[in-house]
Amino acid sequence: MTDKKSVLVIGLQPTLIDFSDPDYAAYPGMDAAKVLAGLKASEHSLSDLGYDVQMCLTDFGETAEAVVRDQLAQKRFDCILIGAGVRTIAGNFLLFEKLINVVHAHAPQAKLCFNTRPTDTTEAVQRWL
Repeated sequence: MTDKKSVLVIGLQPTLIDFSDPDYAAYPGMDAAKVLAGLKASEHSLSDLGYDVQMCLTDFGETAEAVVRDQLAQKRFDCILIGAGVRTIAGNFLLFEKLINVVHAHAPQAKLCFNTRPTDTTEAVQRWL
């Protein structure tokens, strides 16, 4: 890749997730360590492909908007991925909506993409970059 594209991966801080909560029943056997391992593997995979990758892990909304806004103020991103843990869990719907609006306001040029699990982040980014 000759022109290094920048990617921001937004997700929940895995250590804050209660994987015993019924909202997370769709992910049996998942825990913070597995999510972190998936995030790290995705970060390495994207970096190996020549992308400039930054992770942005948030809480469930207390500071999430400010954390994402601060990250977006640091540099211009070509692509922003909002993870399945934010997007697919019904209890996180308002957080997802808020984060979409922060991204729209502060990075309108960025392509948006979405993964379905921690292991398909690379494919999601490659669909748009």
